[in-house]
Amino acid sequence: MKTTLHPITVRDLYAGFADRGDAGVVAYDAKLDIRPPYQREFVYKPEQQKAVIDTVLQGAPLSIIYWAVREPDAGNPAEYEVLDGQQRTLSLMRFVAGAFSVKYNNVEQTFSNLPSDIRDQILDYELLVYVCDGAPSEKLAWFKTINVAGEVLNSQELLNAVFSGPWLTSAKQWFSRTGGSAAGLSEGYVKGVANRQEYLALALKWIARRDGVSVEEYMGAHAHDLNSNELRGYFTSVVEWARSVFPKARKELKSVDWAKLYDEHSARNDLDSAALEARVAALMADDDVTRKYGVYEYVLTGRERLLSIRQFSDRDKRTAYERQQGVCPGCDEHFEIGAMQGDHITPWSKGGRTTPENCQMLCVECNSSKSDD
Repeated sequence: MKTTLHPITVRDLYAGFADRGDAGVVAYDAKLDIRPPYQREFVYKPEQQKAVIDTVLQGAPLSIIYWAVREPDAGNPAEYEVLDGQQRTLSLMRFVAGAFSVKYNNVEQTFSNLPSDIRDQILDYELLVYVCDGAPSEKLAWFKTINVAGEVLNSQELLNAVFSGPWLTSAKQWFSRTGGSAAGLSEGYVKGVANRQEYLALALKWIARRDGVSVEEYMGAHAHDLNSNELRGYFTSVVEWARSVFPKARKELKSVDWAKLYDEHSARNDLDSAALEARVAALMADDDVTRKYGVYEYVLTGRERLLSIRQFSDRDKRTAYERQQGVCPGCDEHFEIGAMQGDHITPWSKGGRTTPENCQMLCVECNSSKSDD
């Protein structure tokens, strides 16, 4: 990893400053991408923005700002991207642009109303900037090192900083806009906040697992693709399949790994959504089922462990143990209670309930070898 000191004045940084809304924010004669298109739009609170300006007015140093050298991208010609210091940079640019005021000589004043020497003091203030350049793996390690304070970047935002390019720009347009395509399509079925890159992170996790690679490997392989159609298409197929098979809305839907179920079951032609819904409704109403979101995979696979069936209480197990006088009915051997486990006499799958009268104590070996037959 190569890091180069690149001090710059506010005056030079402000040259070419433009807030283009969803298209991003640029400065430094459009060579610096302050906020890449559709990235999170967190903005300091008013008092935080004013604190940045007060620091400059006092001549005190701001924390180090880091830029990253961008991958070439015809859709975004900026040479650099702000890695750390986005909100400090935006606060300075917005103040010089007249977006808010600060108290100077006990009077609230915008930048244009300040005395000329004070305006020059702000414009000539030198920011301590380091430019980072290196291989993606080196950048990622460095980004994690410096990302230790402030509004911390999550793992996907760190990856976005490393694998910038046309593919990422396309992906963020679809996955990272509040109220955008991914959010609208997956509403009710997927948890996420678009501008924190959570839909993008989930889609990447899904497709990387499908392809048997890591998310970093997938992003690296596609960084220079001109579009993100493959990722968008797979995410769309997964969610649309989930909607068609389980159309009734429930909060538990958002905790299901839909891509796993899609990969394993989308080719089946025996799935009746009405029949599945009847089974889901019954299981949701069953007090013995403690992991409700597991119901959806269970009705497709029949794997009971997905439901985390309610366990017998210590009181029920003690009552059964005393009733059995410590003898395991499976092997007719005596055990201490700590060496035995509560078991459903009539299996839950055959209608047995988690009630005292349906509890028996088995030794570990007998309980592990018991089937529901």
